[in-house]
Amino acid sequence: MIRLLIISFIVFITTSFDIEESVWIIQTGQIHFRSEAPLEVIEATSKELKGVIDTKNRTFAFTIDVKSFNGFNNLLQQTHFYENYMESVEHQQASFTGKIIEKTVLSKDGVYTLRAKGKLKIHGVEQERIIKSQVAIKDGTLQLRAFFTIFLVEHDISIPKIVHQKIAEEIQVRVEAALEKNR
Repeated sequence: MIRLLIISFIVFITTSFDIEESVWIIQTGQIHFRSEAPLEVIEATSKELKGVIDTKNRTFAFTIDVKSFNGFNNLLQQTHFYENYMESVEHQQASFTGKIIEKTVLSKDGVYTLRAKGKLKIHGVEQERIIKSQVAIKDGTLQLRAFFTIFLVEHDISIPKIVHQKIAEEIQVRVEAALEKNR
């Protein structure tokens, strides 16, 4: 459902002549997460981040396929992530959609600090979040960077007692993306 919504949003934005110049589309993007628990550090990255930012309307939509994360310590850990924690058969996508709070005009080269307010959906559970990000515009490219924490309990992700010392309850997330204007 969220995939259809985001695709519809992208199609609407990219076919609308009036706002075409204000739409930035991800060319390359990645999400990296780190779980630092007392007995184990788990890290994984996905380079399949998709999304758009409409600077005129100050809206955005990002999505990632949960099964696109790689880099775990071993295959069993990756399988447990997909099947036991993220339940990726049922919850295939994670997404963040909403509005940019600041009314900053993102048409000139420069570095901007922005807050994005929207619905972060992970494991089928939406939470309203404000995520601060750094945006740098230079030579027709928009570079986006954000760092934030996800609390597993807020997205109904349970950690069995037997592995409680191996999986952190707070996951550190880093997002990096390069976007170009829709032409």
